[in-house]
Amino acid sequence: MKIVVCVKHVPDLQADRRFTDDGRVDREGVDGTLNELDENAVEAALRLVEAAGGEVIALTMGPDDAEDAVRRALQMGVHRAVRVTDDALAGSDAFATAAVLAAAVRRLADDGPVDLVVTGMAALDGLMSVVPTLLAAHLDLPQLTLAAELSVADGVVRVRRDLDHVTEVLEAPLPALVSVTDQANEARYPAFAGIMAARKAQVPVWSLADLGLDPAAVGGAAARTRVLEASPRPPREGVVITDTGDGGRRLAAFLAENGLLA
Repeated sequence: MKIVVCVKHVPDLQADRRFTDDGRVDREGVDGTLNELDENAVEAALRLVEAAGGEVIALTMGPDDAEDAVRRALQMGVHRAVRVTDDALAGSDAFATAAVLAAAVRRLADDGPVDLVVTGMAALDGLMSVVPTLLAAHLDLPQLTLAAELSVADGVVRVRRDLDHVTEVLEAPLPALVSVTDQANEARYPAFAGIMAARKAQVPVWSLADLGLDPAAVGGAAARTRVLEASPRPPREGVVITDTGDGGRRLAAFLAENGLLA
């Protein structure tokens, strides 16, 4: 089984995040990391090939520092990795991202068909959650999204999806695309041997020309979405109640005064 896992390098959630003047996420001078939800996608793919055999390929799109994301996936145990980069990609939105990733998946299929594409349910820098769906549309694949459980048997992928008031079990024939939630598994911590192997691994870099894509179809100029306005999150406000023996009554009174009691 050949599985491609799409991963993303995102700014550290604990860092001071902001937008540039042209409405893009400011990634300069901010530590980045592999998107945490993509670690669940990597883990899901690794478990499938450990059970049934095959290989897992990590795929990302981004500038030089984005290589850290696939290096992390290599540390976890994926077999190889590819990064797509091009100056024309700067400012690409989710639509362009999906088109580029789809072209890369097709190229990865040149040396053998891709059975499954796995993604996280969202990237924590944008939380749009639309790339899996757009990617499936570009690849003309059935999509099973928000999987809390994933298995493959006899050419069929099965997922369990937990919604607010119902649990669904969905199936699709391979090849297919699946996005997984953070409930799907607990991602493994890289072993020392994996860390050392990832350090030495070669990560091919593909350009838009390598994928046969028109630069005019990606980047900020082609984006169908844009940030119109952004402002810092306001500071949290609250009331500190010091318990001098009547803290419980004072807390109940505060909740009642503010309509917070059902």
